Amino acid sequence: MESPKSMPRCSGPVSRRSFLEVGGLSLMGLGMTDFLKMRARAASNGGIIPGREDTSVIFIWLPGGLPHMETYDMKPDAPIEYRGDFRPMRTNVPGIEVCELLPRHAKIADKFAIIRSIHHEFADHGGAHKRMMTGRIPATPTGTVNDAPAATSIIKRLFGGASATGLPTCVAAADAGRTGIDTFAMGPAYLGSANNPFMLGGDMSDPGFKVDSLGVKEEMSDRLDDRLTMLGSLDRLRRDIDKSGSMDSMDSFNKQSMEMLLSDQVRDAFDLSKEPTAVRERYGNTIYGQRGLMARRLVEAGSRFVTVVWERAQKSIPKYAAYNWDCHAVNCHIFDDMRARFPSYDQALTALIEDLYQRGLDKKVLLVVGNDFGHTPKINTQRGTKTGVMQPGRDHWPKAMSVLVSGGNAPMGQVIGATNSKGEHPVERILTPNDLWATVYQHLGIDYTHYLKNLEGLPMQILPFGKPIAELAPMRS
Repeated sequence: MESPKSMPRCSGPVSRRSFLEVGGLSLMGLGMTDFLKMRARAASNGGIIPGREDTSVIFIWLPGGLPHMETYDMKPDAPIEYRGDFRPMRTNVPGIEVCELLPRHAKIADKFAIIRSIHHEFADHGGAHKRMMTGRIPATPTGTVNDAPAATSIIKRLFGGASATGLPTCVAAADAGRTGIDTFAMGPAYLGSANNPFMLGGDMSDPGFKVDSLGVKEEMSDRLDDRLTMLGSLDRLRRDIDKSGSMDSMDSFNKQSMEMLLSDQVRDAFDLSKEPTAVRERYGNTIYGQRGLMARRLVEAGSRFVTVVWERAQKSIPKYAAYNWDCHAVNCHIFDDMRARFPSYDQALTALIEDLYQRGLDKKVLLVVGNDFGHTPKINTQRGTKTGVMQPGRDHWPKAMSVLVSGGNAPMGQVIGATNSKGEHPVERILTPNDLWATVYQHLGIDYTHYLKNLEGLPMQILPFGKPIAELAPMRS
């Protein structure tokens, strides 16, 4: 029998958190020393690189997947069943071509760059949204509820809920009924709902559009302590809030809405009627155009990351067209859909790019046009659900996709990467969504190697892999 001296000492009950932390080390391939260093970094206020405080990002999201073969990666010499109906058009940059239905793009190719070699492995919209929005491999290939925080939540967690001007740090604008945080996998996961972006819903091209959260409404009074009244003047409201302390008792969203309500500067930033008619018309009186203009107004006023979702291009969707960019044959006639969709897309996007450059924002604002994946290089034909006739389309294809970027004080007028002759997969400069996010984080001044704690207290690196795209490194002033 072993003597008491030789028996191991029992240190008492082990907490669930400690058990999870230690048990997780083997999964992460870490030793205790490494783990403690990482946890210390996660507990610190680090993650921000000084000198980038005035930078921001506009992130245009095209749900359903931009068809790369119809836009920025055309293959005119491929067999007809691959190349489709459209032909490439020369641009103002020798060697760069875009679809013939994007003539405005062709005039300003010196102000954008095309990445043709991003790819991933998730062919379902849910898995692809999670893969693209988080920079992590999702635990499940379907569904849009994140198991890791979306980039918007990470950015808000590091920068706080509001900028120095009072604007929300992160804003996301989508169609009415499409503003649920999980619709496009923008959930915060373990960072909590306080780090959700400020959501805007509705058609900003409607004459009566307004941001409801920024108006004093009688029905909003139920959200406040009884000592407050929402029916008095703004001065009276401000005094009541200060006296009651209700600002401290409201959740983060109500508090942010109240702070915005009391700021003329914030309300003005969200008010598209402040823009000259000529500017609004230049963007186009469309869903794409006015939402793009709102994005420019918000970053110019102080927001750091603005997501604008471009789904339906028209208020009334023709039978041959899809709601968003999901150009399956069962959803739409891909070529007729693009003929209807591209004029709004071409006008809105190029107006935004030109506006950023004309206003001197191109050095501080990085514009990214992203999507969940590309579409199959080979065209297939199926019976359309709405049309009832056989029609061409392309299915999901995460193995190759195109992303457009502009500004960021980076070299423009270039193509980064290439796919094979049929647009099936990258063959040059093979990149992943993480390389794109590393580029975005670098622009914002975020150390993407920094760690944040998850719910179990384990340190989780902002990006587990990837590095900034060297071709998009900011130019020296």
